[in-house]
Amino acid sequence: MNVDPILIDIPERLDGERSVLLAPRAGLGAELAVVITQSLSHLRPWMPWAQEAPTAESSETVVRRMQADFIARRDLCFHIFARRSDGSPGRMLGGTGLHRIDWDLRRFEIGYWIRPEAAGQGHVSEAVRLLTVLAFDRLAARRVEIRCDPRNLKSCAVAQRCGFELEGVLRNDLLGVDGSPRDTAIYARISA
Repeated sequence: MNVDPILIDIPERLDGERSVLLAPRAGLGAELAVVITQSLSHLRPWMPWAQEAPTAESSETVVRRMQADFIARRDLCFHIFARRSDGSPGRMLGGTGLHRIDWDLRRFEIGYWIRPEAAGQGHVSEAVRLLTVLAFDRLAARRVEIRCDPRNLKSCAVAQRCGFELEGVLRNDLLGVDGSPRDTAIYARISA
């Protein structure tokens, strides 16, 4: 499949039973800033970008860059929303996406985060399943990864629950948010 990624039709909305994933769009910055600010204590140990509360303006800048990257097929971010009974998106709950894309190999990495009061309700697992189907069925993925700190037991549990196999742990792979070396667990699924 040697199609220029810019020509690949990628849905901007993915529907699950309890969640709706929407591609970034201008105007969501203020809502994103609120969700991140309310989630800082939950995210701070794991996410370098979640160390300080963002402003509505800084989050709007991030959302517009994510939208541009989605259109250019450089990074495929989605926001996670609760699904209302009529199927429409409700409250923003977090973020997810297909990152670190290698279009030649067709390799993608799924990342995710969720606001604390929505944790444990299946939204993240559903988002991972929706993105896994998108990657393998629509984008002809050969490999999909989830990388996380092995101490982040909830993140590891999502990967395992969604059928990703632990391939190994890279020791002292990255600097953690505190500046000390941290390990990275690599979970993956490959095409059959």
